[in-house]
Amino acid sequence: MGKKDKLLNSVLSGKKDKNILFTDLCKLLDMMEFDGRINGSHHIYHKDKVDDILNLQPEGKLAKPYQVRQVRELIKKYDLEIKK
Repeated sequence: MGKKDKLLNSVLSGKKDKNILFTDLCKLLDMMEFDGRINGSHHIYHKDKVDDILNLQPEGKLAKPYQVRQVRELIKKYDLEIKK
């Protein structure tokens, strides 16, 4: 299993929400072809055919657990995959 798949599985499992690096969460969204922009500490992600917009901010080096849950719910809701 590659790094991409491990990262996706970590987010989807829900067991490591407090230990996901913010940069890894952003990389995951990039691998899923989300368009992102940065406004201060806010990283705003959107994607065609996905109605929801993600607004993420780091908490130190880590992603905020509730934002990891938001990403997980979005992945499941729209059945998103990593583009290889």
